[in-house]
Amino acid sequence: MTGVVAREEILRQLGAAAPPWDVLVIGGGATGLGAAVEAAARGYRTLLVERSDFVKETSSRSTKLVHGGVRYLEQMNLTLVLDALRERGHMLRNAPHLVHDLSFVVPAYSYLSLPYYGIGLKVYEGLSGKLSLGRSELLSRQETIERLPGVNDDHLRGGILYHDGQFDDARYAIALLRTFQDLGGTAINYVDVTGLIEHGGKITGVEAHDREDGAVFAVQAKAVINACGVHAEEILSLNGGPRSSFLVVSQGSHFVLPRTFLPGNTALMVPRTADGRVLFAIPWMGVLLVGTTDVPVDTTSPEPRALPEEKQFLRDHIARYLGRAPRPEEILSVWSGLRPLVRKSGVETSKLSRDHTVLVSPSGMITVTGGKWTTYRRMGQDAIDRAAQVRGLPKRPSPTLDLKLHGWTSDATAANSAWESVYGSDLPALRALSARSPGLDALLHPRLPFRQREVVWAARYEMARTVEDILARRTRALFLDARAAIEAAPIVADILARELRRGDGWKVNDLRSFQETAKGYLYRD
Repeated sequence: MTGVVAREEILRQLGAAAPPWDVLVIGGGATGLGAAVEAAARGYRTLLVERSDFVKETSSRSTKLVHGGVRYLEQMNLTLVLDALRERGHMLRNAPHLVHDLSFVVPAYSYLSLPYYGIGLKVYEGLSGKLSLGRSELLSRQETIERLPGVNDDHLRGGILYHDGQFDDARYAIALLRTFQDLGGTAINYVDVTGLIEHGGKITGVEAHDREDGAVFAVQAKAVINACGVHAEEILSLNGGPRSSFLVVSQGSHFVLPRTFLPGNTALMVPRTADGRVLFAIPWMGVLLVGTTDVPVDTTSPEPRALPEEKQFLRDHIARYLGRAPRPEEILSVWSGLRPLVRKSGVETSKLSRDHTVLVSPSGMITVTGGKWTTYRRMGQDAIDRAAQVRGLPKRPSPTLDLKLHGWTSDATAANSAWESVYGSDLPALRALSARSPGLDALLHPRLPFRQREVVWAARYEMARTVEDILARRTRALFLDARAAIEAAPIVADILARELRRGDGWKVNDLRSFQETAKGYLYRD
């Protein structure tokens, strides 16, 4: 496969005395991957380093929506909505194997809410222009029930149908990674930035540490991009000064339920909950995803856990809109993510804008943070524009608005399932693994759609290094059904150990590490 370089070769390149990279991106989430693709697409020699796995944290824990943001329209942030709607349209065009249209219905429980939300969503549709995904329309009470079977129909007056986008966040990120590699970029995970290198008062590179074998090396770069999301201030603190306080961190949590709670293919959207958030119940890969909350938190963690008040909030709202609260055994997975929000004095997190910010420190390091998944490309463009300006890179226009991502295909009929479609044009090569080794066609678990061949593929072509990488992000097993993922883990560990040429000791330790992490996705009161 093109663009795939062995990890050992990448580490050898980083350890060698080589010319400075044009751009070095710290952080392998949506923002960092977007900036890296932007830089490589402009022809800059680009390196991306990630201290754990790509999109391990915030960017794999979204509500799986590509949208303009209905609540930002209500806040009259038209610039953000217009930008996000334009980006939504281009994400669908550039990655149709990963992004698709999804119908939503807003149930109306008062006659006044029908025209209020109906007009608002008609404006939302109009702002999409030529990139609109479909017309919004008012629904009768009966039409709403037909679209949302199982919705609470007590005092239901009708509903409003509209369209937005849905995607698989982690798989989209892997497509960005592969696109970056196809463009000649170099990326590596499990490499931690431990220090910044300065010369003449300017940042000229980073000190890095390979978390797998302990190697330490210095990497020189003309421009350093800090794209670490909620951890952006940690990188800024390496610059020698005190940590800034321009970020507010908000936590959002989700429940995953059986589709019996809301059968059908239409998502439910509640425009305003008790904490000011928009709440969604959306069909996703055979389950129902319900979220999200909005709770300010003081600390960050690679594995945030849903707080008791978040669990209660989700139970209450599921009961209110879907007829009953789920029993503990019906909650297939529960997971949380952290959002970096740019601080505004006295403003609640639910009302903070998802606009992004690009900062340049006196040492010349560029920090990009804030924003939302849908605007990742625009964030990358703005960051690289600024880097070229302040670090003297050759001025080149952005080519990414219409850049087709790795796996792009016009043949949507090749996949037999929604899961298989995420591989796009790589699907025949993936299936060929099973043709050569029929045992790889076996499912990892009866309740999961993933096959053993996907483990091999992820190890060979998608830089997966651990059982968690496979079950959380290369497949979505842990997010779909935590119990099934735990039960499938030994099979994954066996396959991955063979692919990575690891011994029994590594397999035992990695399996234990995954099982400890996965326990946090099991629902507990």
